[in-house]
Amino acid sequence: MADITIRWSAADSRGDWTLAPGGDLETGDDLATAILLSIFTDRQAQPDDAIPDGTADRRGWWGAPELGSRLWLLDRAKQTEETRRRAEDYAVEALEWLIDDGVVARFEIVATWERRSFLGLRITAYRSDGRTVALNASWAWQGVA
Repeated sequence: MADITIRWSAADSRGDWTLAPGGDLETGDDLATAILLSIFTDRQAQPDDAIPDGTADRRGWWGAPELGSRLWLLDRAKQTEETRRRAEDYAVEALEWLIDDGVVARFEIVATWERRSFLGLRITAYRSDGRTVALNASWAWQGVA
């Protein structure tokens, strides 16, 4: 099904809609949109999560605390193997609903340090009919080197 396409900009750390020729909003894959929204929307932190800015703000939306990802908790984490693994775990958690709802049969998710201060996620979604959707998303890391 077609949906409004979101283009992710690692340089700006944000997604945005794009215009197609003629001025209409560009359309694309609804699964790709669901994946981007799931990964880059702040999920509410668990009660035992350490909040990076030291406040008590658990972010997320109180109406659906399970929506989105906890990747924001890594904002000030060191660029280590442990942080990379946590990023993968948070991505798996954020996308689980697509499996639970039967939209996707499974995911392959790989987090990599693309370069200093840039974390990348390679996500491949396998639909039950055999079709796949692949996304590469990276963002500027604010962590401690």
